[in-house]
Amino acid sequence: MQKQKLYVGSLPYRTTEKELKDIFSQYGTVVDVKVITDRITGQSKGFGFVEMASEKEAQDAIAGVNGFSIDERTLVVSLARPQQPRSEEGGGWQQKSRRPNRGY
Repeated sequence: MQKQKLYVGSLPYRTTEKELKDIFSQYGTVVDVKVITDRITGQSKGFGFVEMASEKEAQDAIAGVNGFSIDERTLVVSLARPQQPRSEEGGGWQQKSRRPNRGY
C-alpha cells in the first residue's frame, strides 16, 4: 500500500484541517491534512493537501470530493504534484531589484 497526496483547492478560507479530515475520512484512512496558511497573517490561502493511506482510497476521494461544495465554493481535488525545490534567493522585493534594466 502506497500513500498518495492530494491537492485540495478552492477551499473557503475558514475551513479547518479537522473539517477537511472529516470529509476525506469517508473515503478511507487519512494519514495527514495540511491547510496552507500565510506565514505572517496565519489566514488560509484557500488550498491544502490531504494524504490518503492508499492509491485506491485517493482515487475514491478524488471521485467523491472533487466538485463537492462547501460554503458555496466548489472544491477542486487532484493528485498533488511533487514539490519543486525553492531557490535560495527567495522572493519579494529583493527579487525585483535584480531584474535587468530593459530600458523602458
